[in-house]
Amino acid sequence: MACMSRVWQRGSGLAARLRQQHCACSLAGFSVRHYSTKTAPHIPGMEYQDAICTLNTLQTNASALDQVRQERSHPQLQLQAMRGFLERAGLTVEELDHLNIIHVTGTKGKGSTCAFTEQILRSYGFRTGFYSSPHLVQVRERIRINGQPIGKELFTKYFWQVYGRLDETKEAHGGTMPAYFRFLTILAFHVFLQEKVDLAVIEVGIGGAYDCTNIIRRPWVCGISSLGIDHTQILGDTIEKIAWQKGGIFKTGVPAFTVKQPEDAMAVLKDRAKERRCPLWVCPELESYQADCGPLHLGLAGQHQRSNASLALQLSHSWLQRRCLPDESFPSTSVKSTGVLPATSFKPSPIMVKGLADTEWPGRNQTLKHGPVTYFLDGAHTMRSMQACVHWFKETAAQHERKASGPVARVLLFNATGERDSAAMLKLLVPCHFDFAVFCPNITEAIASCNADQQNFNVSVENMLTRCLDNERSWRLHNSTGDNEGTQLLIEDSLPLVPEKKADTLVFPCILSALQWITQGRDSVLADPAERVLAVKPSIMAKAAPLCDVAEIHVLITGSLHLVGGVLKHLDPASSK
Repeated sequence: MACMSRVWQRGSGLAARLRQQHCACSLAGFSVRHYSTKTAPHIPGMEYQDAICTLNTLQTNASALDQVRQERSHPQLQLQAMRGFLERAGLTVEELDHLNIIHVTGTKGKGSTCAFTEQILRSYGFRTGFYSSPHLVQVRERIRINGQPIGKELFTKYFWQVYGRLDETKEAHGGTMPAYFRFLTILAFHVFLQEKVDLAVIEVGIGGAYDCTNIIRRPWVCGISSLGIDHTQILGDTIEKIAWQKGGIFKTGVPAFTVKQPEDAMAVLKDRAKERRCPLWVCPELESYQADCGPLHLGLAGQHQRSNASLALQLSHSWLQRRCLPDESFPSTSVKSTGVLPATSFKPSPIMVKGLADTEWPGRNQTLKHGPVTYFLDGAHTMRSMQACVHWFKETAAQHERKASGPVARVLLFNATGERDSAAMLKLLVPCHFDFAVFCPNITEAIASCNADQQNFNVSVENMLTRCLDNERSWRLHNSTGDNEGTQLLIEDSLPLVPEKKADTLVFPCILSALQWITQGRDSVLADPAERVLAVKPSIMAKAAPLCDVAEIHVLITGSLHLVGGVLKHLDPASSK
């Protein structure tokens, strides 16, 4: 790992036309091409894994934990602290105005909305920046240029520039360093300024009002996707409290769009918009957009993506209109009105239509077929998102089963983290009629060489395994097996936590061991000798006989985006290189 005490050195035709014009008609006269952030040379000897290991120290360092404790009771301190860290890193909030930001929050679908929006505007030829969270396999997925995660070399260079500036100033600020997400947010802003993007799509981390992305002063347009109950310890335990937090991203005179919301949530958003003197529009149904090609096709599966696509159309439409495109297909969006108004549907341009169809967003309603094994991956982790996941899985799995050459076994691979109600989510999954339910923590593999990008030091292994055992018991309870015996970790030489049971539920110590048991050597990627295999007890291997006899195995992986990311690391080895 890098030495912490080192003395750091600081050191399309449409888009092209707009760049040539230097955005003479930009909002409030801002110029797109003015940057004061100084570049710094790459520090020799500082490699990507050094950067990731150093970044991981910000998950648990004492000053970061102290920040969290102080700011939970005084949330307004969060933005004040974020501005201080930003300035220490050599940036100012004024510089962020030049990023032409689209700011998006919500409980469910905000990442998909951002993905649709970024793809549409990239399809117009703009150089895009996209900041999202969490990452699935590698942390650099959070910071994208033109739809692609920044490369390891670029990440490493910019990481040490920002970390160096913060490290060399920490003694003058009580030894404080920004926590993990704050640091990555600052890094993203730095990368986007240095890489001279034409626009940046910024996804809120948690909430909105006090989220560290909300130091943005003047976005060009804001969006709120579907609202629900999540992160209650931080945002509150009612839909009204959560809506108040989400509406905190509204800015005076900046157009905002939202999808249809529960009545109580919409009332709060309306009040927040009025308070901020912000025009707020409610997006129409996707069917109301009349395209020459007929019904719009979306690159992301699932009925719930239709509202996200409508929101993305309105966000990209508003951004393009406010960038003064000389195109009559973008009618004016007045920012003088306040209150909640229905947004007008319009005829999407061929570029917009293609953008929606080309959008990719891994880990959300994603299907991967590896020979006789088909994986259905969705990082659903709230009640509403799990309802959508179940609807998608039932429909999609049924289509695959109709094409199968013989019997199909259904397997659930599940984990959930934090304060989320695992039992309630598992209850929603019961009607999917799984043959096996498998549980494991978000540990990619039970060996020391695990990828640093996916290490989480905020939760102990003991707590993670206990949560898995609780999930297993909840599943058996929902299925009314009448068997009150417990389970154990299913590897040889492990100490049984409780007696072994005879039901169709199993708990494994890591993602790799769970996948290898589920697939029984029938997925060539997981059967690779390079993938280390844990010895599983013979009695547990015997339970897998049905998985060997069926024509196909269908596996739903859900409950946590971190779980989905760990699975993708093994199913797509290239994603971690």
